Amino acid sequence: MKRRTKVLLADDHAIVAEGLATLLKDHFDLLETVGDGSALIDAARKLRPDVIVTDIAMPVLSGLEALRRLKATRNEAKVIFLTMHADAQLATEAFRAGASGYVLKQSAGEELIAAIQEVLKGRTYLTPLITKNVIANLTESTPPTVKLTPRQREVLRLIADGRRMKEIGAILELSTRTVESHKYEMMRALGVQSTAELVRYAIQIGLAAR
Repeated sequence: MKRRTKVLLADDHAIVAEGLATLLKDHFDLLETVGDGSALIDAARKLRPDVIVTDIAMPVLSGLEALRRLKATRNEAKVIFLTMHADAQLATEAFRAGASGYVLKQSAGEELIAAIQEVLKGRTYLTPLITKNVIANLTESTPPTVKLTPRQREVLRLIADGRRMKEIGAILELSTRTVESHKYEMMRALGVQSTAELVRYAIQIGLAAR
């Protein structure tokens, strides 16, 4: 029997959280619903979810600050922000902090399910309502100067294309461990901590379509 994806939900509005919980239970294993950023960190460390769906504005700690603290502890959960804020700058900040997805509450439902499915494949998901402006924000800065080997460029291009480590290994005739080694060496050289940041770098240097 296929294991259901484990999801942790964080939202301080009880009615909204209840509706989201009902939606998520139909598709995933909903581990818990919490109402503030501090509780989110505690639950994420204890329950080890595959995906965290959280609002940005929450009591005690914001969703953004909770994400930064989780990333600092190497928590591997994919984080999707579900928010009412159709703000490209805020979404840009979320992705720079290491988010995997950004969905608006007004379009939640099927789009949230789609976003979860996308991030589980190692991709990022951004609501189409603000995509263009966010990409412009993410690519306006000058990328760091890092000399990649031809093999690393091949690996990076395939990562940006949404390929998994095993798929990349098969395409390039490398072991999964070797592919992961290339990935983490690039992350170390670039000073980044997430796949999303690697993808942004690939966009900046023209290895991936915008």
